[in-house]
Amino acid sequence: MAEKKSMSLTTKVLIGMAFGIIVGLAINLMGLNVKGAFIHENIVNGLFLIVGKMFVTSLKMLVVPLVIFSLISGVLGIGDIRALGKVGGKSFVLYMLTTAIAIAVGISIAATLGIGEGVHMTSSVSFTAKEAPALSSVLINIIPSNFINAMAKGKMLQIIFFSILIGISILMVGKKALPVVELVEIGNEIMMKMVNIVMAVAPYAVFALLARAISNLGLGLLADLAGYVLVLIGALMLHLFVTLMGILKLFSGMSPAKFLKKMRETQIFAFSTSSSNATIPVTLRAVTERLGVDNSVASFTIPFGATINMDGTAIMQGVATVFIANAYGVDLGMAGYLTVILMSVLASIGTAGVPGVGLIMLSMVFTQVGLPVEGIGLILGVDRLLDMIRTAVNVSGDAAVSVIVAKSEKKLDESIYDNPLAGTITDNDLDIPEEIEEELAEVVHKIHDEK
Repeated sequence: MAEKKSMSLTTKVLIGMAFGIIVGLAINLMGLNVKGAFIHENIVNGLFLIVGKMFVTSLKMLVVPLVIFSLISGVLGIGDIRALGKVGGKSFVLYMLTTAIAIAVGISIAATLGIGEGVHMTSSVSFTAKEAPALSSVLINIIPSNFINAMAKGKMLQIIFFSILIGISILMVGKKALPVVELVEIGNEIMMKMVNIVMAVAPYAVFALLARAISNLGLGLLADLAGYVLVLIGALMLHLFVTLMGILKLFSGMSPAKFLKKMRETQIFAFSTSSSNATIPVTLRAVTERLGVDNSVASFTIPFGATINMDGTAIMQGVATVFIANAYGVDLGMAGYLTVILMSVLASIGTAGVPGVGLIMLSMVFTQVGLPVEGIGLILGVDRLLDMIRTAVNVSGDAAVSVIVAKSEKKLDESIYDNPLAGTITDNDLDIPEEIEEELAEVVHKIHDEK
């Protein structure tokens, strides 16, 4: 009798996504999501909220230990401090390059189409800009004064710095540190298994997250800001499918079609969570197990990219700046647009790791070019949905750069990249092998007898 074929996790997630969008739209269009109503209180802000939040929190729970074990393991895998510097330098240059191209694309499309012209909009929503940290402060704070505090608060640049330092120190100790090396490798493998366990509930979580988001957003706001929304989505798609895939093909020679197919699952997670940091475990697994990037490269480029690479956010900066400038009748000119590009690239470093980074960056840009910061209030209503799309583009950029850097360092397993089934998760992957179950049972019985 033939063994029943298990459905892949990607297929399940896509089904969950589709049902989430359908249910969310149905709740919104039927007017069921009204404050005080049963659906609103018990389903949308009850069941959907609980399932979605628990899943996102589970992913966040994995981020810090996964990055620490994976990054230390990655440094040990490289084995050469100079090679580590090359990986860091290449990834930084590529991240800054793609960010600059992204915002230039956003500005060009928005300015060409003239979005916001003749639209004298007013908004009852106010926006108070948070003060962004100075670049000098960010650079100083890369070094943690208390690593335990950095882990507790999820300060990614500090965690990256300390983990690299530990890895280098282990290399310098040499043979005496072999037990620690083995412990790190086992720890890294355990964390990846934990990612698989959490991802097993992903289809249900994606359904809950999207159903809640769509039921709250509806279509009314999208219609009011149709020009801004459509142009921004178009610019994001252009950057993902043309710019990023073009750079991937140019610098690595790898197939963009295979890349997009294997990243689809990760993009859905990013879309659902709206957080590059929360998606780190999923991105890291996809890049190493699905795309064949060696952990020694991916362990650095993925958390680093989630912190400073903001292609999607940069595009939003460009489109929003043009939209608000036209709505308020302000002519920025070529000098103003060049200032926006420069500011956004610098801000992507200067605001690394700060909550609400997209709007903080936008307020910095508006202040620099003389636009009213309160104009951000016009687009706040649709920012939640657009942030979901931006995050999907951001993690795609992180993965593309990881592939390029790995290929240049001869750390890319092309057989994995070309294998459509490599790294796929099925229900069978979550089963504990029979011999392991028997050994564990014997250990438990032995402990029980001793007691």
